[in-house]
Amino acid sequence: MGQRRYTPEQIIHKLREVEIALSKGATIAQAAKKIGVTDHTYYRWRAEYGGMRVDQAKRLKALETENARRKQLVADLSLDNAILKEAASGNF
Repeated sequence: MGQRRYTPEQIIHKLREVEIALSKGATIAQAAKKIGVTDHTYYRWRAEYGGMRVDQAKRLKALETENARRKQLVADLSLDNAILKEAASGNF
């Protein structure tokens, strides 16, 4: 069975559904089953997105994407720097 990918907006909406179900007296297991995820997934989502609004989640994902891009740039520049140092020392 393939994995589904939910957008941050969908995750926040599902977390709100769980909050409503819990306020009506359902257990976490029942509420998680109602939204179609496991308890573990619910807890993971709650840890990452709990208390966020949709615009905050969008900003978080944008920052994570930008951070990953910058990490890649630093790695590339570090590799280039190491190559240039080796070439300049004459050990090639």
